[in-house]
Amino acid sequence: MAFDESLADRIREALVNQKNVTEKSMFQGLCFMVDDKMCVCIRDLELMCRIAPEQAEAELEKGNCRPMIHNGKTIKGYIFVDEEGYKNPKDFKRLIDLCLDFNKVAKASKKKKKKG
Repeated sequence: MAFDESLADRIREALVNQKNVTEKSMFQGLCFMVDDKMCVCIRDLELMCRIAPEQAEAELEKGNCRPMIHNGKTIKGYIFVDEEGYKNPKDFKRLIDLCLDFNKVAKASKKKKKKG
């Protein structure tokens, strides 16, 4: 699992006032779940932000990020932001706020049934 620990600490600090935050190893990095829904993740030095699809399009136009592509398909509402895109504290806060705003309306993934 490769991720920047200082970036993880920045996210922990940004999410300190959220009630239900958990951390989970996902996507070859660390994912922060808010209310049991994926909110923001870290892989290497990139942030993976789960935001409103229309907001993701606007962010992609600004640069410093790329779409999430899985099995050759672009996944709407997920972007990877490089270090230049979040190193400024205002940009970092804006991205985290976008993730938290979308988290309020995002659907949780279906729970996998345990084999028994």
